[in-house]
Amino acid sequence: QVQLVESGGGLVQAGGSLRLSCAASGSGFSIISMGWYRQAPGKQRELVATISSGSSTNYADSVKGRFTISRDNAKNMVYLQMNSLKPEDTAVYYCNARAVVVVARNYWGQGTQVTVSS
Repeated sequence: QVQLVESGGGLVQAGGSLRLSCAASGSGFSIISMGWYRQAPGKQRELVATISSGSSTNYADSVKGRFTISRDNAKNMVYLQMNSLKPEDTAVYYCNARAVVVVARNYWGQGTQVTVSS
């Protein structure tokens, strides 16, 4: 099994910045990719950004140019630097890892709340 623990959420004013962190732990696993998803009240969970083990990145159009995903493979950590935050970025942000223990599957963190006030 793989456990994911997020940190770094909070309340920030519009235009501000936050940095989310996610640590993956467990034994006998190999991570294929990591990423961040978010879910706002009444909406479906959506992709924010992903990063492969080779550091290829993918971003939702709504965050391109404002958010940056990065990864520390040695520490099994992924980060999301969020700049120029907007009220519409308010959501619970979930860390995701696609990892192989016996077979490849997706693992999720418990989520961290990000609230952007106008």
